[in-house]
Amino acid sequence: MKELGLAWRPHVGCFVWDPEGHIASESPFPNRVYFILSLPRFVDIFGSVEQIVQKLVWLPTWHQARLLCQHMNIVDEQGNLFPLEPGRAPADEYIHIYKQIISAMMNG
Repeated sequence: MKELGLAWRPHVGCFVWDPEGHIASESPFPNRVYFILSLPRFVDIFGSVEQIVQKLVWLPTWHQARLLCQHMNIVDEQGNLFPLEPGRAPADEYIHIYKQIISAMMNG
């Protein structure tokens, strides 16, 4: 989504991925994923909010991703925001929402 130009503004409550290992501290999450609990701490590490945006990859939470769908008017055939599907695993639901955002960005 970042490569397609998904804009975001770092703030408390965002999960981010540090693919190049800029953050020296070990992550409590796998694969260099971090949670922004203190934006000033991230600014200390990167120097500015703009550098955070440049160096890290935002991983929208399920709620943030659904808000993006709403903002981008990503809806199903009936014009509704994609509903939760019974029986779909939470991780699969999350990936489904990401795919909808990517598809809309590629086709929009």
